[in-house]
Amino acid sequence: MSGGHQNRIFGKRAQHHVLILASGDKVRHMTIRPWMAALGVSVIGLFSIGYLLATSYLVLRDDLIGATMARQARMQYDYEDRIAALRAQVDRVTSRQLLDQQVVEDKVDKLMEQQQALSQRHGKLDALLDRAESSGLMGKDQPNDPAAPSVKDQHAELSGSPQTIEAALSKGDPADATPDNSTLAYVPAPETVADRADRVFSKVTLSLKRIEQDQLSRVQKLTADASQTADAIQSIVKHVGVSLPVETASADVASDADEGVGGPYVPPQSEDAFDHSLDNLDTALTRLDTMRTTVEDLPFRNPAPGKLITSPFGNRKDPFFGKLALHTGTDFHFSPGEKVKATAPGKVVSAGWANGYGNMVEIDHGDGISTRYGHMEQLLVQAGDTVKAGDAIGLAGSTGRSTGTHLHYEVRENGRPIDPMYFVNAGARLASYIN
Repeated sequence: MSGGHQNRIFGKRAQHHVLILASGDKVRHMTIRPWMAALGVSVIGLFSIGYLLATSYLVLRDDLIGATMARQARMQYDYEDRIAALRAQVDRVTSRQLLDQQVVEDKVDKLMEQQQALSQRHGKLDALLDRAESSGLMGKDQPNDPAAPSVKDQHAELSGSPQTIEAALSKGDPADATPDNSTLAYVPAPETVADRADRVFSKVTLSLKRIEQDQLSRVQKLTADASQTADAIQSIVKHVGVSLPVETASADVASDADEGVGGPYVPPQSEDAFDHSLDNLDTALTRLDTMRTTVEDLPFRNPAPGKLITSPFGNRKDPFFGKLALHTGTDFHFSPGEKVKATAPGKVVSAGWANGYGNMVEIDHGDGISTRYGHMEQLLVQAGDTVKAGDAIGLAGSTGRSTGTHLHYEVRENGRPIDPMYFVNAGARLASYIN
């Protein structure tokens, strides 16, 4: 079928667009077909879409970058605020630590002062405790108790030596013991360093106070024991009729004090209870030592332990005249040649023949007290000699007015004869206080 026929059948044929390009003498033309137009439109559309997408991406990217920067800025501000808060907290903790450190240092200083005071008492107490120990006051309450501390341990505890203090502080505190889970469910609360330090300081302070209180109470107990012992000695000696020098000295001091006193009024010094207790103990021990020394210097010992008394002191029938007469001493049975010993220390004032005494020794013991030993067959001392208690002064015999071998023993006060058995019996009672 020809083209004209086709046009007639399908209608008028579509005209194509022609693009004419002229450049100088040259002329070109290009027929623009439909597919070429469609392709061009497609390319332009794709380019437009790409451009729009690129522009949108750039816009969105700027927004994302801005949001990210804003978020980072907020995070930075948050970190800075957190750092500032932490720095403030550190400052508070540091200030609290400095304050706690100052408090701890103050507590340590106080503890050191207490421990130093206890240690300084070691020197003051040591001499007094030696005297108390030599006086037999320490450990006398429970002498047979094996669980009781020894005298040496009591001395160490009371003296307050640094070793004793350290040992006391190192002992476990019952409050620190772990409770028995089988009987009590115990869950300890969290404990801070400050709480632990306060607990330790409290424990040490209580330990030091216990040591100090124990020292004070036991020193007071020693003082009371010394005073009671001295009172007992004084009471026994008073029954004998002998005045102790301590009593005379106290009376002299009191009378002298009443004669003339004076001076401006000054408020009293603050007196430490422990120092006062040491002064009281020193006074009590001095009084006890003086009484014991005085008692030991007097004839309270038995001149013939275990010997038979053949004639007591007092009125009796005279063995030679057969009439009533005063016997100024006590006669003890002795074997011939047996040693006669002094009943107290003193100075021999007479040694030789003395009328009815035969060979006799007289010893002066001071304070107006003297003893006589008669009828000895041989004398072992002479006038002017100094003897100690228990020294042999002669050998028993039967010289002078005597019916057989024996010892005639006398005790005299200012020349007046006293029943020797008063002294012997008192000496037996004093033995538990002076030995």
